[in-house]
Amino acid sequence: MDGSVDIKLLVTLGGIIVSMAGAAAVAKNQIQRLTEMIKDMEGRMRNFDGRADKLENTQSTTQQRLDVIAKMMSPETMERRAREAATVLARLEVLERTQHKIENRVGLNGEK
Repeated sequence: MDGSVDIKLLVTLGGIIVSMAGAAAVAKNQIQRLTEMIKDMEGRMRNFDGRADKLENTQSTTQQRLDVIAKMMSPETMERRAREAATVLARLEVLERTQHKIENRVGLNGEK
């Protein structure tokens, strides 16, 4: 009877060892799969991070450009430019009148 108990004990211990080895193999396989999944997710996150950085830079550049345009189109700037244009037009008109007077005196207006 002692021999049969010993055989049962050995079989039981062998079964436990085989079960533990199988569980260890399954765990190792799952750990590898999880590691690969984590690496894949990390790569995707880095891609998203890069894309977010590019979008942020584009947004910042666009904002700067809009600020420049807003300053160029501000009411104060537009008013100043309108005054400058009016001054230039007035000077041009004076120059044209002066030119016509000179042409009339010199006789370049087509009259003889």
